[in-house]
Amino acid sequence: MTELDTEFLAAQSQQLLALHAAPELLKVVNVWDAISARVVSEVEGVTALATASHSIAAAYGYEDGENIPIELMIEAVGTVVSATDLPVTADLEAGYGNPGETARKAISVGVVGANLEDQMKPLSEAVAAVEAVLAAGQAEGIDFVLNARTDAFVKAGDRPHADVLADAIERGSAYLAAGAPVVFVPGAVSEDDIVAFVDAWGPQKLTLIGAPGSVPLARMQELGVARVSYGPFSQSVALMALQDLTTDIVAGGGLPADFRVLN
Repeated sequence: MTELDTEFLAAQSQQLLALHAAPELLKVVNVWDAISARVVSEVEGVTALATASHSIAAAYGYEDGENIPIELMIEAVGTVVSATDLPVTADLEAGYGNPGETARKAISVGVVGANLEDQMKPLSEAVAAVEAVLAAGQAEGIDFVLNARTDAFVKAGDRPHADVLADAIERGSAYLAAGAPVVFVPGAVSEDDIVAFVDAWGPQKLTLIGAPGSVPLARMQELGVARVSYGPFSQSVALMALQDLTTDIVAGGGLPADFRVLN
């Protein structure tokens, strides 16, 4: 990586970090290829992009869950980076067996932040993964914006909610102590849960996923949430539109009246 590249990425990482730290909720619509990145980044008010591992894997015919070869995932992420001037954070799943090296590869294609799943592994192992990713960023000369994900809610099963919440808080606290700037808690998170997380970690430390029935965005901002993203749901919306168009055409219809060329 050249000195100029390092300076540029360092500036982008600081920009991305500032967007998380600001009191205004960072709204990130996940993308999966060059055209989705370009279309989303052209919308006024969009300040950063995030990839979705599920969406990239699906675009190449793979199931989510680190089934896509890491080289292909990194190549796809690099394609997103090349399509925008905005800072890009990548979904790196659980690190593909080597979180630090995977983060280094992502940085090498221009990524300045990432999600990293803990998959409810032993806490010491999960903390070590967080530390490895942050160390990779420091080695490349940037403050990598790690969105340390705990799967406490998505893997809750039938456990009492209070126990699940306590696990999520404990794990998030450990990741923040290890240097992660924010903690991602995907799943069905209620307003009361958000209050508990913000009480435990402080404002602008929690990131969430938007889904049907989620706490409204304005309320998330009021409560001190740092960021909301949409994972694979944005791709599902795009594919729904394509399928609906196809259904209409098969039935004898045509392009919608508000059709416009975006590519």
